[in-house]
Amino acid sequence: MATAQHPRARGGTPGPGPGGPVRVPFPVVDEVSRHCAQDAEPNTVHIEIHLPGPVDEGRLRTAFAEALARHPRALMRERPRGPFARRYEWELTGSADVDPVSFPPPAPGALDRARRRALEAAPPLTASPPLRLEVVREPGAEGCVLVFALHHTALDGPACMRLAATAAEVYGAHRAPAAPTPARPASGPPAGASPAAPPARPARIAAGSPAPGAAPGNSLLVVELPVPRRESGAPYTVNDQLMVATALTVADWNRAQDAPGADRRPLRITMPVDDRPRGPEMPIGNGTRLVEVGFGASELLPGTDVAALLRTTAERTRALKAVRRPPLGRSASLLTAPVLPVAARAAATRGLRVLAGPWTSTTLLSNIGRLPYPLDFGEAGRATAVWFSAPARMPRGLTFTTASTGGRLHLALRWSRTLLGDADGERLRELFTRHLASTSSETA
Repeated sequence: MATAQHPRARGGTPGPGPGGPVRVPFPVVDEVSRHCAQDAEPNTVHIEIHLPGPVDEGRLRTAFAEALARHPRALMRERPRGPFARRYEWELTGSADVDPVSFPPPAPGALDRARRRALEAAPPLTASPPLRLEVVREPGAEGCVLVFALHHTALDGPACMRLAATAAEVYGAHRAPAAPTPARPASGPPAGASPAAPPARPARIAAGSPAPGAAPGNSLLVVELPVPRRESGAPYTVNDQLMVATALTVADWNRAQDAPGADRRPLRITMPVDDRPRGPEMPIGNGTRLVEVGFGASELLPGTDVAALLRTTAERTRALKAVRRPPLGRSASLLTAPVLPVAARAAATRGLRVLAGPWTSTTLLSNIGRLPYPLDFGEAGRATAVWFSAPARMPRGLTFTTASTGGRLHLALRWSRTLLGDADGERLRELFTRHLASTSSETA
């Protein structure tokens, strides 16, 4: 979905017009997210960019302010509304209401605390922009980490990476090479009936051993892995390898937990697809559409033919990418039609979300892939690692997110603390590492 922009959003900063700030109705994705907001499990996206050297505070603040000015669709806040309003609306403010950049003092464990804040507290939608950037340094460390927290009702990970890339261009006082446009999927046949296609009820992530009395919210584990190898001309992509590794990991986990129906229920894995260009003209907001990749239980039994599963998965993902559809499906478009006041639609949406819980996909795999930006911050250096994580709200309770930087794969596992504990996260990391290695051309 290409998020709606004000006509001036590409050529300059939109300031308040004669009648006040420019207003933009919430797109479908934003509205559904707003309806389903929960304080217990904040809808945040976390991103961290590791740099080999320190950044100058004044220069970074100036560079990020300039990045926001060049992408003014990020300078938004939710407009107050009356009880009978039929739409949520964004106000494009033209300038920031609050300074989103902070420099916490260096301290042991500073990065872990910044990660927790990114998972546990969403930036408010009532102040522009709905994001935070903390520049974190550990005592004695030469480099620093840029930790972003985004409110996912307003922004997604690729949009924030475009903001970060523009800030790097300004900070480093250089022109970055034009970012490539993402490859459009080749036209192909519509996705055929998948073993896990609706109305089949998919498997859920089996509960592990959450800490006694664990507070609601998410936990996070990050790991750096080698990018799995592929033979030249292989019919599958790295994304397909990640998809297979995710499916095998979940299937193994459920069997180990003796989950009912572990060898009978299919899996469905949600996969965001992003067709936006990556250059300066990239629309800012929530711009992905969601598709679901199905796996039959029989395909994920121990001893499965991984090479055959990779080819089958590639056929499914190609077909799903080629089908044009609304970002959340046609039912969501109907549900958000401004016929009733938003308060009534919100109650209906939350009720339907509860009823549809058992049919929600098993998990989510979001792969940004190889970053198309150099993220060169001048004397602070180029990014050596980029991790990001998507919300892991129940009923899924577990998400896998990946990016590739410098020939390395950066994986983040994020889970609901009411479903899994820290030891469970470590075990899932081990399973994923093993299954990803099994997809390499040396073993598949």
